[in-house]
Amino acid sequence: MKPPFETIVTQHGPTVLRVCRVVLSPHDAEDAWSETFLAAMRAYPELPASANVEAWLVTIAHRKAIDVVRADRRRPVPVGHVPEEARGDGVAGSDDAGVWAAVANLPDKQRQAIAYHYVAGLPYAEIARILGGTADAARRAAADGMKTLRRTYPGTTPEGENR
Repeated sequence: MKPPFETIVTQHGPTVLRVCRVVLSPHDAEDAWSETFLAAMRAYPELPASANVEAWLVTIAHRKAIDVVRADRRRPVPVGHVPEEARGDGVAGSDDAGVWAAVANLPDKQRQAIAYHYVAGLPYAEIARILGGTADAARRAAADGMKTLRRTYPGTTPEGENR
């Protein structure tokens, strides 16, 4: 028997929010988080009891994040002046905005592979299902991203790197 949906939100909500915050801006991440759980709530009754709920939620969050990125790329943003550089990374508990800024500069697949593996703790096979492709390609994207981070931001070692 599946647990109530509220339990799913309580148990996996923080992980989904962290993933969204790494992939998107803090404001967009909260919107994507909400959209993720709205979509999940609608689909939850049909989810098999044996499903990996965390991977399922990260998959939904990934799709919602892609929707936000695509919408942002289509939306022109007129500005009267150059805005100040944003401070912080939006990742709760982080005291090092520089590393997250470096992550934000990675290509999409590398950034997403790092977020899903190092932040959400998903195995590469699950990441491959989310991003499309193979587990080896997901592993390569994460490795390439880490190589770039080590080169551009010395001392970069996200939690769980040795997984």
